Amino acid sequence: MAPTERLFRAVVESSPNGLIMVDRRGVIVLVNRETERLFGYDREELLGQSIEMLVPAQIRAHHPELRVTFHANPQARPMGAGRDLFGQRKGGGEIPVEIGLTPIETDQGTFVLASVVDIGPRKQALEELRRSNQELERFAYVASHDLQEPLRTVASYVQLLSRRYRDRLDADAVDFIDFAVGGVRRMQHLIEDLLAFSRVGTRGAPLAPTELPSVLRSTLDSLHASLEESGAEVTSDAMPTVCADAGQVEQLLTNLIGNALKFRGTDPPRVHVGAERTGAMWMISVRDNGIGIAPEYFERIFVIFQRLHSREEYAGTGVGLAICKKIVERHGGRIWVESAPGQGARFAFTLPAAAD
Repeated sequence: MAPTERLFRAVVESSPNGLIMVDRRGVIVLVNRETERLFGYDREELLGQSIEMLVPAQIRAHHPELRVTFHANPQARPMGAGRDLFGQRKGGGEIPVEIGLTPIETDQGTFVLASVVDIGPRKQALEELRRSNQELERFAYVASHDLQEPLRTVASYVQLLSRRYRDRLDADAVDFIDFAVGGVRRMQHLIEDLLAFSRVGTRGAPLAPTELPSVLRSTLDSLHASLEESGAEVTSDAMPTVCADAGQVEQLLTNLIGNALKFRGTDPPRVHVGAERTGAMWMISVRDNGIGIAPEYFERIFVIFQRLHSREEYAGTGVGLAICKKIVERHGGRIWVESAPGQGARFAFTLPAAAD
């Protein structure tokens, strides 16, 4: 055996994927060790047999037509894009798989090399993650909702004490009451933000054609007081129509523009909302002239409860950008920031374009 052939066999045998080569008739001419493990056959049981023996019974009769179609236009591609694929194990069991097909031209004709990956562990992990996320969302909602009532009671009685007995208390007692009232209010804001975070995936409306000019107008109306107080100027490109949940996109823009007003520098805020088409998505951006963000914090700011500044410097719960990220991901997009300290920030996110 030539050194090159030994090297080829070693590569095939050590591949982490199942490798199966078939000729034009669909006869198996090569398998590797991983194929034996995946399907439960010894290679002697596979070589010389039809590839249909590894195809589930419900589609076995149709499979030869698929082979003919592939040979009519042989090119490397994944098999079964957009649907679940299964392989037939020895003894009757099925395994979920991903299959990549590659045509190989030789002196003996065209062969097809199939790379087979068992995705059962991946599907199980994704299902466990989905279930875990659902449980966490339910827990966050129930815990936050159930905390509201006792907190309202505490807030009511502390505020009653403040109104009724403030004139009878010394300065220290008044300060203590003010601290308690402030703590209750911060807790209420935190619970409200936690509820909003948990509801992104469970209480969202269906995605539908959404006119961003209207959403932006509503956003600026809701921020009117903050815009007036800060002397801000907000400009925008022509806004497109996207496929989105209008309420969540308004919440997204409110958070981003609100942050531009809050984290402002010494000059009045200047905010520009941009729009740029990128394939099947629209990239929407919010650029400001505020205090900016150091690059090492670009990932951290999207994590829930992460704050870069003390509460005394800037109010907030550290949930707003985490909500933004969750909203964008629900829409199949991504969100990121470009910034430098003292040079403002540009938050950009993508949303699917509405059908033309």
